[in-house]
Amino acid sequence: MVTERLRQQDARGEVPAGWRTGPVTRETEARAERKRRTWAYVAVPVVIALAVVAMRPSLLPGDLFGGEPEAFSASPLPAETAAPTGAPGEAGPDRPTVDRPFAGSPAQRWADGEAGIVLPEATAVGTWSKAQVEQALRQTKKLLVDANLDPVTLRGGRPETALDVIDPQQKDLHTRLNTALSRSDKEHDPLTMFSRFDPRELRLAGDVVKTRGRMTFTAGEGASVAVHADYTFVYPLMRVEKGATEVSRAIVRRVLDVQLPDPAKYLATPGKISVRNYRLDIGNTACDIHDGFLHPNFPTGGPTGPAPTGPTVDPYDRSKDIADGRERGCGVVSRT
Repeated sequence: MVTERLRQQDARGEVPAGWRTGPVTRETEARAERKRRTWAYVAVPVVIALAVVAMRPSLLPGDLFGGEPEAFSASPLPAETAAPTGAPGEAGPDRPTVDRPFAGSPAQRWADGEAGIVLPEATAVGTWSKAQVEQALRQTKKLLVDANLDPVTLRGGRPETALDVIDPQQKDLHTRLNTALSRSDKEHDPLTMFSRFDPRELRLAGDVVKTRGRMTFTAGEGASVAVHADYTFVYPLMRVEKGATEVSRAIVRRVLDVQLPDPAKYLATPGKISVRNYRLDIGNTACDIHDGFLHPNFPTGGPTGPAPTGPTVDPYDRSKDIADGRERGCGVVSRT
């Protein structure tokens, strides 16, 4: 089969890229200018994407000799159990399509939706039993799923389950989130906690959101269980207008720290979690729009917003901590 393919390539005048001599760099058409927003409680400006893709054939399963894009396949990655040591390798030069919305993205090997949120095995910590720790983990997962994967939330609806698992004793947080959901502005943006797009403008390309990350737990300060969650969600989106075929991806990474306090010692509601910290990093969405929705750029769309002044960032790189967006300002995403 390989010999016949090589004969066909030779007849067409094609020369397969070397795959033993090291990385091969291929340049894509620089048509798509993309934007990025980095968050740490508040928004920061727009960025433009870099349109050069470095491809290492050794990382690609399937045809290494230049087969058609449809021949590309990738085996699923095992669940993430520790912080990565670097950014994921390139996933090929393919562009996303309606049928293959994750083509050319490392996310094509990630788990689908909720399957990507794998809970660690619960064990007793401090004065907390295994069952209590498991409750804290499950409540955290409920928050993540409803805030980032539920179809109602994604279409701009109210994330009732996510709000319900947050302790009502956190009145300031509930007030802030409810205000953001009902009246979005620069100081009250629901994107700080929830992933949403305007259903009058965008829809998911397919029914899959890719997810990757990990969750850990320790004994928290005082009488509590502390849970740390770090997940990245990749949303393939299309315009809703008739005849639209372009697919653009928005990448949202969220870092969440919650606690399950002991209601016998603290003013807390049994079974509810307290959110201690939440940060996020968004790749490919306009920054100067504060209507509470993701606004990815599409290949045929022009750049908007201020010129980038920050560093180039790979939104798929989960090996680095999320920096304070107020310090980073405008930046450039290397890929979407």
